[in-house]
Amino acid sequence: MSRAGETSAGGLAPLRQTLFAVLWAATIIGNTGSFIRDVASAWLMTDLSPSPAAVALVQAAATLPIFLLAIPAGVLADILDRRKLLIAIQFLLAGVSICLMLLSATGLQSVASLVALTFLGGMGAALMAPAWQAIVPELVDRKDLKSAVALNSLGINIARAIGPALAGLILASLGAAFTYGVDVVSYAFVIAALLWWRRPVAAHDELAERFPGAFRAGLRYARASRELHVVLLRAFLFFALASSVWALLPLVARQLLGGGAGFYGILLGAVGLGAIGGALVMPRLRARLSADGLLLLSALLAALVMVVLACAPPQWVALAALLVLGAAWITALTTLSGVAQSILPNWVRGRSLAVYLTVFNGAMTAGSLAWGAIAQWSGVPFALLAGAGGLVLVGLLAHRVKLPRGEADLVPSNHWPEPLTAEPVEHDRGPVLILIEYRIDPAERAAFAAALSRLSTARRRDGAYAWGLTEDAADPGVMLEWFQVESWAEHLRQHRRVSRADADIQQEVLRFHIGERPPLVRHLLAVDQGAG
Repeated sequence: MSRAGETSAGGLAPLRQTLFAVLWAATIIGNTGSFIRDVASAWLMTDLSPSPAAVALVQAAATLPIFLLAIPAGVLADILDRRKLLIAIQFLLAGVSICLMLLSATGLQSVASLVALTFLGGMGAALMAPAWQAIVPELVDRKDLKSAVALNSLGINIARAIGPALAGLILASLGAAFTYGVDVVSYAFVIAALLWWRRPVAAHDELAERFPGAFRAGLRYARASRELHVVLLRAFLFFALASSVWALLPLVARQLLGGGAGFYGILLGAVGLGAIGGALVMPRLRARLSADGLLLLSALLAALVMVVLACAPPQWVALAALLVLGAAWITALTTLSGVAQSILPNWVRGRSLAVYLTVFNGAMTAGSLAWGAIAQWSGVPFALLAGAGGLVLVGLLAHRVKLPRGEADLVPSNHWPEPLTAEPVEHDRGPVLILIEYRIDPAERAAFAAALSRLSTARRRDGAYAWGLTEDAADPGVMLEWFQVESWAEHLRQHRRVSRADADIQQEVLRFHIGERPPLVRHLLAVDQGAG
């Protein structure tokens, strides 16, 4: 059998596992309902107000909550029962759609109520996204994890292909209230699937993180991870510029292409179909292009589509262009999210992916508001052309900032011995100062410091909020590494977090140590000077 055939079979392997298949199908139904709701809201705003700024405000109201709440949501996904959290969020989103349905049915819908409820729906999406991503490793075998992530992306785009087109048909024939009602029904399927899932109860863990500490740990990791910084930069630049086409698409459909609600839904359906096609050809593209090449290709194709739409082409040309846009969009999304997944360890995956979502949706929110204002001032075609030019220019410049390869082994090494203590230490006691004394050849001082600098990045990612290296003034061969963590419990968690890749760096550092015994490690606890 060909290699392609093997890849295809492997790509569908997660669907042979009943739990994943049921929840995957439920998410397609749920996402289809969400796309139906979003299309109804975007088109309804064009009826309530023809202002480009008002239309773009709907997009901004949907993405701003994700920008604001993604990181707290990632913390909740890491410390709460994810199944129960997801069920609660589905009820919240169903309530939002019920309100939209009732207001539309009674004719009481207004710009303010539509934006407010869209914002509330965005809050639900913000709380849900990290939890959905974090449960995937619980649903499939480890060997099928990458295929499961790819299938989730495919499922979203299946919903993107079905939902908008269905929304356009329902809007045109039955009105906004009925359209929102269809979304309400979709949540029933998702809630039923989550209730059917009997998630094992997690064993009690004395070192389980609480929200404030977990929040700080996630931010420390994101601040210290240089690889994550590159991904975030590239994502912000791409999505801030590409957001122009999403924010202005309702006006493109109505003003430039002369279409109605049904045609707008078909346009969005074309984006979904293009994304499905893009997902199918991605393996071949990856065989020929690096992640940086894929992202540049996405930028060039998206810019080309924006230029075509700005020229007010015939409707069939616009549909073909949006097929290309869908392929470019899914290529950029899967490339950036795939790189992000590959550089994150499991213990902080939800929180770090939430940081990525924050940047993604921050770029979409800021971009939507900015492009809406530009279109208000100079017209929709100029805004699209300006976005296209910026996307090409920034894409070429950012191409020099290479994405990380994501090949490090991030599985916990568990090679640190338990710290020796004279008596049990309270978990909340701190801060803790860790001292590690090395003896090295003074001639290798510079090389040792360089190796230890690489290790310092890992220390900070895993929990240290301060780090330093000092030398003994009386004995130049004695070097002292020190770092601080906020509590004894956080240091014990740090023991669990050290990856195999970081253990390799530590072994490189230890090669410089020339003492007969291993480096001396001390744990110093802060003393309450007011006690006693």
